[in-house]
Amino acid sequence: MSDDMTDDTPKSEDIVADKPPQNAAVAGSSALPEGELSRLTDDIIAGLKTVYDPEIPADVYEIGLIYKIDIGDDRAVKIDMSLTSPNCPSAQELPIMVENAVSSVPGVKETKVTVVWDPPWDPSRMSDEARLVLNMW
Repeated sequence: MSDDMTDDTPKSEDIVADKPPQNAAVAGSSALPEGELSRLTDDIIAGLKTVYDPEIPADVYEIGLIYKIDIGDDRAVKIDMSLTSPNCPSAQELPIMVENAVSSVPGVKETKVTVVWDPPWDPSRMSDEARLVLNMW
């Protein structure tokens, strides 16, 4: 690492979405032009915001269920997401809904969604917008 670059210097492959700050880390291919990566990131997040948990009146992104978005060189997208609990009644349908929403974004080649349980989801992962909608202050 050169002297003029510190560990906290952002790199194109370490772009992190604005909200929620502790969730939805976006890793993009350094082979993609920065403008294209930025557009894909914004469009993917917009797509995720159309997916609502059937039991909660907030989208999966704002609830904090999306842990990581990885955009590959070939524009294939891998998403790590969680559920509010292992016994979530929507466990079968939510990952498919996320996959379909992201796959519909122009420029996305294919989408693979993996449900992860570590770290476990908890309400602290929700954005202020989700807290407002759910009246959880």
